[in-house]
Amino acid sequence: MNKEELYDRSFHLIMHSGNARSCAMEAISYAKQEKSEAVAAKLKEADEEFVKAHHIQTELIQKEAGGEAFEIPLLFIHAQDHLMNAMTTLELAKEIIALHQR
Repeated sequence: MNKEELYDRSFHLIMHSGNARSCAMEAISYAKQEKSEAVAAKLKEADEEFVKAHHIQTELIQKEAGGEAFEIPLLFIHAQDHLMNAMTTLELAKEIIALHQR
């Protein structure tokens, strides 16, 4: 995989991770407003976006495990930060929503 392709994957990773994080935060907002259908829809959307981002990461890990070497650009490291932030936000959003619904 060349540097341009890795940049492309990085931008998509950032996009899907950011979407997942934003949806998770919107779900919390809807929970505060007691809009349970909107909460469920936003959490579903967040999960779908997270899966898209995770698939990109998994693809790259599998290629590297298969022997393909990468020169990792700073942009990809930034993209990984976005993915981990989205993961944490989504997990916490689900816990906050569960507490709020009690």
